[in-house]
Amino acid sequence: MDARDRNGSTVVEVRAVSKRYGIEGRKHDASVTQALDRVSFAVCAGEFTGIMGPSGSGKSTLLNCLATIDAPSSGQIVIGGRDVTQLAGKELAKFRREDLGFIFQDSNLLDTLTAYENIALALTIQKTPTREIDGRVQEAARQLGIVDVLQKYPYQMSGGQKQRVAAARATVTRPRLVLADEPTGALDSKSARQLLESLEYLNETGSTILMVTHDSFSASYCNRIVFIKDGALYGELRRSGADRGVFYRKIVDIVSSMGGAGDEAQEAAVAGEGARHAG
Repeated sequence: MDARDRNGSTVVEVRAVSKRYGIEGRKHDASVTQALDRVSFAVCAGEFTGIMGPSGSGKSTLLNCLATIDAPSSGQIVIGGRDVTQLAGKELAKFRREDLGFIFQDSNLLDTLTAYENIALALTIQKTPTREIDGRVQEAARQLGIVDVLQKYPYQMSGGQKQRVAAARATVTRPRLVLADEPTGALDSKSARQLLESLEYLNETGSTILMVTHDSFSASYCNRIVFIKDGALYGELRRSGADRGVFYRKIVDIVSSMGGAGDEAQEAAVAGEGARHAG
């Protein structure tokens, strides 16, 4: 992580970002979809920020723009002091390789490589000196609790283990920003909790994480939530030291006000977890 970032500076600035699909210049035409409408917010170093919104709200479009997979129709996205909407070619490839880490709903591991090799590949692509690779892989594996699966292939691992390997691959290069797109979407509740606890630990040890999720339980592991509805910023919520169960209930209240619904089973799980810690 860059020294500037450790001092609490702004890592991400989203400045009046709009995204339209269709024919440019015909904003009010029925054939044009306004996916994002002048969205602005910032993310500081060391934050674990969630982006939430109902289906079709624009949250995935926003993540794609942040990841430079898609380009905004207008506005700026500044990451690490650079307007990434202006990057192209080799400069864009270098930015993605060195400044971003990605965790997807599907782990996207290479089936022909072991967990160790999948993680190490990210360092090899970054041209990390060979003598440093093993130590970096082992460190990432210890942080994510996957030392025991390093020599296994993806087909030999559970879904949760594969996602933690993917998280190690995303963070082993020490990127400026980690982007996670519904990382628990394909996991059972136990595996989801293990992954979220791993992401929480990575954040506590210095990683800046931005996670898109529709799930209030997953969002409760963040320390800040940005809510998107109909392509526009709906509001935000900060944990500010609150108990995670309290934070979860606040998230559910806002999601409900946006037209979503809470999950009684998840609320019971959060409450039970709080009771175990209290005991």
